[in-house]
Amino acid sequence: MHQIPPALLSASTANLRRLAIIRVILITSIATTLLYIYFQTRLELMYEVYISILAVFALLNFATMWRLYQPWPVTDIEYFAQLLLDIVVLTGLLYFSGGATNPFVSYYLVPLTICAALLPWRYTWIIAGASLLAYTLMLFFYQPLIDNHATHAHGEVPLLPSVQGHSAQSSVNLHILGMWFNFALSAVLITYFVVIMARALRQQENTRIANREDKLRDEQILAVATLAAGTAHELGTPLSTMTVLLDEMEPSNDQNPVLSADLKLLKQQVNRCRGILKGLVSTAETHSHGQKSAVEVNDYLQQIITHWQVLRPSASITLTTAPDVDDAHLLVDATLEQAIINLLNNAADACEQDIKVSIQRQPQQMRINIRDHGPGIALDQAENIGKPFISNKGKGLGLGLFLTHATIQRFGGAIELYNHPDGGTVAQLTLPLSMPTS
Repeated sequence: MHQIPPALLSASTANLRRLAIIRVILITSIATTLLYIYFQTRLELMYEVYISILAVFALLNFATMWRLYQPWPVTDIEYFAQLLLDIVVLTGLLYFSGGATNPFVSYYLVPLTICAALLPWRYTWIIAGASLLAYTLMLFFYQPLIDNHATHAHGEVPLLPSVQGHSAQSSVNLHILGMWFNFALSAVLITYFVVIMARALRQQENTRIANREDKLRDEQILAVATLAAGTAHELGTPLSTMTVLLDEMEPSNDQNPVLSADLKLLKQQVNRCRGILKGLVSTAETHSHGQKSAVEVNDYLQQIITHWQVLRPSASITLTTAPDVDDAHLLVDATLEQAIINLLNNAADACEQDIKVSIQRQPQQMRINIRDHGPGIALDQAENIGKPFISNKGKGLGLGLFLTHATIQRFGGAIELYNHPDGGTVAQLTLPLSMPTS
């Protein structure tokens, strides 16, 4: 099956393809008009010049269409250069066909409108300036479409004043001046208002996309929460049964030290599972009431690491704190602690040795970096990291990072994962401070 190159799927490439189609229509229209004039009117025009310009333009447009099937993306600068090419070609055609007296001069508004709708405002103003400059120069410098001396010889009165060659003293009648003024006004209005409207539309589209992603994330979180609640309810019964059986087995195996020790360890693990389930219920109740508390960042991270090291005693971790972090506070709840623990677990799963946690303060934010010395994030997995049910560890459900992202965003923060230049992965967590400090 023929596959479409990824570049063809982007909006910028689709816009460039539309521009190429517009050029095909333009070239075809001009060529048809020239053929009609040549065979029906027999006017003496500079056909060789027109055909040469159109041929070069067609070749450049063919190169543009070939470029569309290449893998590299279409940038704003490239699209801007393509529109400038249209203005240059149009200026060449108009120069040899009457300049500003040619009604086709209004086509300058087409690339200007396209630029205003698609590109940043700075490119639009450049296109507007180039178009207006070319139009202004062709009020005085151009080759006449038909030599007026030839029309005088047949007894006809020219409608426009005669302009010969590059004469700066050429007269310009009020009709041509009015056309120029109308073009200048149209160019300014299009550049200003279309740019504003296009920017507003892009902002609305970005907002709509963000809202859709938030809604999708909330639906996924609700599905995960429903699954977790059902699982917690179902686990309660087997854990209670295991606890009863362990209580019955312990007295009958006192004479076997090895088995007795294993039973005690197993009972501890079962009690730990029950404690986790109770904590889950307690956290859900606290979260439903929106209860948050202000804590000192340094003490808060130290407590989390101490608690985490009980769970992962084989991991080695160091905490580095900047001097200006001591009086910084964050608004937290139990979900934020679990999010940070998820990041620490990911770091330990990658490499348990020499995990580094650093805290840095910014004007209104706190930045927490968690770095491991593992293999890093594979490039083919980087895009999917943080999506539900996507895991790069070869085990687990892939929910940890997804829930961590959702939690951090709920606190008004952000999280970024990237490969460290010296190896390993860095999880960069940014959270807003709860209050300004002196």
